[in-house]
Amino acid sequence: MNKAFVKESDGGDDDDDIALPAIPAGSKNYMTPQGHQRIKDELLQLIDVDRPEVVKIVSWAASNGDRSENGDYLYGKKRLREIDRRIRFLTKRLDLAEVVDPAVHHGSDQIFFGATITYENQRGEEHTVTIVGIDELDPLKGKISWISPVARALTKSREGDEVVLQTPSGVEQLTILEVSYPAPR
Repeated sequence: MNKAFVKESDGGDDDDDIALPAIPAGSKNYMTPQGHQRIKDELLQLIDVDRPEVVKIVSWAASNGDRSENGDYLYGKKRLREIDRRIRFLTKRLDLAEVVDPAVHHGSDQIFFGATITYENQRGEEHTVTIVGIDELDPLKGKISWISPVARALTKSREGDEVVLQTPSGVEQLTILEVSYPAPR
């Protein structure tokens, strides 16, 4: 059969298929010291523990003979590609990282990266969010990315200010109730 019609791989080696937030062009990958440490820890876990474990399984499975129907071998090779892809991604993110310690703004009432803000919308609902890096966001825990519309609307304003947030359903007025930063260590 002609090689043009044979599927050589599952095409899973591309870094382009990772659906994580992109860093805006010309920007740095801002992150808190805790976020930077978390990514470093994950990278070291993959390199020092997970990858060697999978390599051991793959080499054992390869020694069993026929690889075409060897589930351990096929799954192990796929898992190895996933781990290598994640290692490349994390390495790139760390290379672009600009660690910003929000504690330098401790005591300030102006909103910058790392601030924890409590604000009230027009309906009287209070929300508390922390502005963090793209790789640290967790909306369910109130951690929003510094490139999010809410964070951009709040940035550089102060406690007591009213800011305008453009939403798909129209303009919303937010009142900043409280701004805090972690204490220096």
